[in-house]
Amino acid sequence: MSQEQDPALIAHLANKGIDDKMVMGHPAGLFILFFTEMWERFSYYGMRALLTVFLITEIAAGGWEWDNADAMQLYAWYTGLVYLTPLLGGIIADKFTGFRKAILLGALVMTLGHLSMAFEGINPYFFYAGLVLMILGNGLFKPNISSMVGNLYPDSSSKKDAGYTIFYMGINAGAFLGMLLCGYIGEKIGWHYGFGLAGVFMLFGMLQFYFGTKIFGDIGAKPEKHTKEELEKIAEESDEEVLAPNVVRDRLVVVGVLMVASIFFFFAFEQAGGSMTVFAKDYTQRVLEGSTGTIFKWVDAILTIFPIIIVTWVLYGLGKKIYKAYPLTIIFTAISFVLIWILGVWKVYREFSLEQTEVTVSWFQILNSFFIITLASSFSKLWEKVWNPSGPVKFAMGLALVGVGFVVLSLGANSIPQGATSASVSMIWLILAYFFHTTGELCLSPVGLSYVSKLSPKRLAGLLFGLWFTASAIANFIAGMTGSYIDKISETYSMSTFFLIIAAIPMGAAVILLLLNPKLKKMMHGIN
Repeated sequence: MSQEQDPALIAHLANKGIDDKMVMGHPAGLFILFFTEMWERFSYYGMRALLTVFLITEIAAGGWEWDNADAMQLYAWYTGLVYLTPLLGGIIADKFTGFRKAILLGALVMTLGHLSMAFEGINPYFFYAGLVLMILGNGLFKPNISSMVGNLYPDSSSKKDAGYTIFYMGINAGAFLGMLLCGYIGEKIGWHYGFGLAGVFMLFGMLQFYFGTKIFGDIGAKPEKHTKEELEKIAEESDEEVLAPNVVRDRLVVVGVLMVASIFFFFAFEQAGGSMTVFAKDYTQRVLEGSTGTIFKWVDAILTIFPIIIVTWVLYGLGKKIYKAYPLTIIFTAISFVLIWILGVWKVYREFSLEQTEVTVSWFQILNSFFIITLASSFSKLWEKVWNPSGPVKFAMGLALVGVGFVVLSLGANSIPQGATSASVSMIWLILAYFFHTTGELCLSPVGLSYVSKLSPKRLAGLLFGLWFTASAIANFIAGMTGSYIDKISETYSMSTFFLIIAAIPMGAAVILLLLNPKLKKMMHGIN
């Protein structure tokens, strides 16, 4: 869609002083946010892919040789706080700094966090300081860059949802490349190199955003203050809600139910960085020989290079439009891409030069982003053209599918003897598990955000989105703490039993949601 075909967007850009250059039919500023978020997700997921495996790896191999329980308890605190601090970061931006300064400060703090973690070999306190800085930086960064995306478009624009979809692809591209490259370099070359590499690209993300801030006009430059007209509009909306308090109350109850259901989902889903990492490291056959190893090398090479080609093409399109006005933004992003190309080609060449193929532990975590990128459009078409059930039914599907993923892992772990500390289970079980987990995520995660938006009164939308992240924080904390029992349950019962327990909890929640669906549909009062 060309710029001329969306007059509401044109008027909005002019009103906010936003640069009206367009890329792929969207404001060029969207793609600056795309790359900033991409490198932040590279940073976060690259570090997350390494965290647990680093902690449990033997000292002789550069790790800390923690037991699984201690490693996953630290993982629980870290990931839980990462999703809790955005509440505080949103308040700071709203009251004091504005979106832009919060994003820049958050990016700087995260860069320093990675730098600190890169010196973990000198003193362990550098590692802990790095985790704290990562948590604080993420809190400032995460909620405010998403708000910047929304503010690029008027509410009436048909392009707003598509803009968020493009932004979501940046999230997954960054997560994919971060887990792939940081994980590989951390495990194969040195842990501190993996931790430090994530910080390098976070720095480039910060620089390209800083030198491109003028493209956003008035958006995010300072804390938002409502005009008299806006306050009157909010008051009118509040008056309308008072006329039907039972509708508002019922819809908020539904939002609360969906948030609780999301905790059951993410409690299971976030085992990826905890118990599933332990299973990948100690119980999965990762050394491949003969034709199997060769096939994996080619698959891995395609998975490495193809995403880099796609995002390079996006950068080329942005560069053509804004290089003259914002040269340093494009230059710093281009430098980061040159480094990514060097690392990607080096990784592929190195693997093909080795006789033996050993899959890294962190490699399996890239599957989630890969499946999202390949399946997202299919799910969108399913809801749009084939079958569009109610939100609670979609949530129940997501809960059931994440449970199925753990049933698959339970079947794969069936051959592991009780109390065994290592095994060589086929990697196909982990691949299938990540497939089912991703299909579950596509049923629940984007649907959840949509329903929070649709069911929330305007004046409470910000608070409820904050509570959604809080639910994720609770889920991440419970996920890590539950994962810390993997050894105890495996010794007392079996590894298969541990995964069955994880499977049963979201599946039970799915059944309850299906039973509640008729009541919840009524309580949504026409929203579907």
